[in-house]
Amino acid sequence: MANESIRNMLDRPEAGGPGVVQGWLRSVRHGKGVSFLDVSDGSCLAGMQVVADPGTEGFESVVRGLGTGSAIRAEGEVVESPGKGQRYELHASRVVLVGEAGADYPLQKKRHGFEFLRSIAHLRPRTNTLGAVLRVRNAASMAIHDFFQREGFFYLHTPIITASDAEGAGEMFRVTTLPEEDPPRDAEGRVDPSRDFFGRPTFLTVSGQLEAEIGALALSRVYTFGPTFRAENSNTARHLAEFWMVEPEVAFCDLGGLADLAERFLKSVFGDVLDRCEDDMAFFEKRIESEAITRMKRVIEEPFERIPYREVVSILEKSGQDFDFPVGFGLDLQSEHERWLTEQHVGRPVVVTDWPASIKAFYMYRNDDDETVAAMDVLVGGVGEIIGGSQREHRLPILEETIRAQGLEPDAYWWYLDLRRFGSVPHAGFGLGFERLVQFMTGMANIRDVAPFPRAPGLVEF
Repeated sequence: MANESIRNMLDRPEAGGPGVVQGWLRSVRHGKGVSFLDVSDGSCLAGMQVVADPGTEGFESVVRGLGTGSAIRAEGEVVESPGKGQRYELHASRVVLVGEAGADYPLQKKRHGFEFLRSIAHLRPRTNTLGAVLRVRNAASMAIHDFFQREGFFYLHTPIITASDAEGAGEMFRVTTLPEEDPPRDAEGRVDPSRDFFGRPTFLTVSGQLEAEIGALALSRVYTFGPTFRAENSNTARHLAEFWMVEPEVAFCDLGGLADLAERFLKSVFGDVLDRCEDDMAFFEKRIESEAITRMKRVIEEPFERIPYREVVSILEKSGQDFDFPVGFGLDLQSEHERWLTEQHVGRPVVVTDWPASIKAFYMYRNDDDETVAAMDVLVGGVGEIIGGSQREHRLPILEETIRAQGLEPDAYWWYLDLRRFGSVPHAGFGLGFERLVQFMTGMANIRDVAPFPRAPGLVEF
C-alpha cells in the first residue's frame, strides 16, 4: 500500500478507501480497549488521528506501549471523524513501530518556551509553531522565485566567498586555510595573506549585490537568493550572523521603477503565502500575532505611500511623540520612528526615498543636490524596514570619488569600476532579508525562531 501525506489524505473529496500514515506521535491516549494516536508527518498543521482497537494487528505488542515522539506506520481505512476539528481519521488494521522515543523525549503535549526550543533545535521542527514556520518559509521561497520568473528575471548564483566588502562596514567573517599555529608572516612580522589559499584576504559575503550588477549589465534583469553573513556582535531579536538575502538588480531602471518593483514583489509574495498556507497563517494569527493576516492583507490591498527622507524628518519632528532616539537630517531612522510612521501616521506601507549620502553606501546614485542619494527603504507595520535599495551610481568619476571619500581603495573595485567604463547604464536594485520577511508574516518575536538553524554570537550548535 503506497504512502500518502496527511495533507493529501485530508484533501480527499470523501472518506473511504485504504490509507497509510507514516509520522511521529504528537500525543497518545490509551483508553479501555481503544487507543488514539495523534500522528504528524509535517506536511500540514493538522495531524491524523489513528484509532486502534484489539482487532488492530500490533495492538497489544506495539500500540499499547507507544509514547509521544515515536515514529510509526499505520495502515487502515480512512473514515469520517466524529471528533470536532478533524475531517477524517484512520481506523487502523495494522500499526508498526518504526522508531521508538523513550520516556526522556523532551517534547510533550504542552507549550514549550521558544528559548527552551532553541536549545533543542534538532527537535523543534516537530512542534506546531516551528513546523508552521518552516512551511511558511517554503511557501515564501517558492513565491519569490515564481514572482521573479514571471517578471522575466534570471536567477543568478553569486559567490559566498569574496574579496570585497559590498557594504563597506568591515564586519565580515574571514575565510582562511592558514594554520592557526605559526602562520606564514611577511617582513614586518604580520600574517602574510599572499600565502593563503586565494593569495589575498577573503571573507564570507555580506551581499551578492555587486556580482548581481555584473549579471544585470548583461542579462538586464537578475536576482540572487542565497546566504549572507555579518560578523556583527549583536544579540538582539532582530539580528542573525547568517541569513538569506533576496537581491534583484535591474538595468535601465531608476529609483521610481525600483519602488514599483518592490511594491509588486511584496504584494505578490504575501498573496501567494496566504493562498498556500491558509491553516498555518490562521494558527499564527490565533497563537502568535492577532494581526498577522490583517497586516499582510494591508500590504496587498493598500497602495504604498512614498515620502522623501527630508519630509519624513519634518513629520517626525512635528509629531509630538516622545521618541527614545533623536530625529534630524543625517540621522538614520530607528524602528520606533518607522513603526509610528507606518502604523499611526500613514496607516499603510511607506517608501522613504532620497536619503542623506553621509549615512548610505558608496554605490548609491548621488542626487543633484549633492547631499542625498537615490536610495529607498520600504517600511511596513510591525517590523519597520523590510526592504532597502537604491539606484546605483553609474557615473565613473562620481563613483571613484565616493569610494575614496569613504576610505576604500578603488583598485579593490577595479572590475566594479570597469562596469562603468564599458557600456554603463542607469540601474537599480534592492535587498530583502528573508528571515525578516518571514518574521513579519508569522509575527514571531525573535528572528532566531524563523531560521531553521540560527547563527548568532555563541550559537552554532546545530
